[in-house]
Amino acid sequence: MNKKGTGENTPVLRVENVSKNFGNVQALKNVSLGVYPGEVLGLLGDNGAGKSTLIKIISGNFHADEGSIYLEGNRVRFDSPAESRKAGIETVYQNSEICENASVAANFFIGRELCGSVPGFRVLKERTMVQETEKVLSDIGVEVYSVKSKMGFLSGGQRQAIVLGRFFHWGGKVALLDEPFAALGVAESRKGLQLIRQVSGRGLPIILITHNIEHAFEVANRFVVLRHGEVVGKGQIKDVTVDDVVSMITGAIHVAT
Repeated sequence: MNKKGTGENTPVLRVENVSKNFGNVQALKNVSLGVYPGEVLGLLGDNGAGKSTLIKIISGNFHADEGSIYLEGNRVRFDSPAESRKAGIETVYQNSEICENASVAANFFIGRELCGSVPGFRVLKERTMVQETEKVLSDIGVEVYSVKSKMGFLSGGQRQAIVLGRFFHWGGKVALLDEPFAALGVAESRKGLQLIRQVSGRGLPIILITHNIEHAFEVANRFVVLRHGEVVGKGQIKDVTVDDVVSMITGAIHVAT
């Protein structure tokens, strides 16, 4: 077991000395972090701290002005979110894109539909897609009334659970969860946190971006605190208190090494 507590020595995703400017505003300055197999890393900070900018660089929305990103030890540079997703990085937002008028199964297989063929036609294997969706959701503990139901009828927590389940099923390498529970109630947030534990327990590394420090303390192994675009705190969650992290976020203390 290494010092990260994951049993692996190489981070799945590593960000090294990343900086980003928007005109005269420096959004990020020499930011470095890594996330390891089976680990949840809490990325914390106030509004304007640079969290969203960093996630958008990792996910291909922006390019860094300086610094590097490594995925499984290989340096990568993405020109679009589609490229990032294809490489195995999935970003789950508070309002992740779904097709509300399509079924759960159709959303689960979106872009990867199973098709058979008859002369001159391609035919969807709807029954197979329904059965596989049911099995995957059952395996990860996600409950829905029916995978034939339209996504628009599901709660916010159920939608996000399905997005996460889909990502895990299709062989994603790392998940970025950007304020995933901001619009959810207490009960749905609890279910979401439980799902994060289940998915990370299967070896999937997760970066959790959240304003809710208590949520980070419930599921994260380590934390990184950004303030005005710089890393001002990092370490093991077990070694700090909520008040310690709040002090880092507000600038009362600075403990980055």
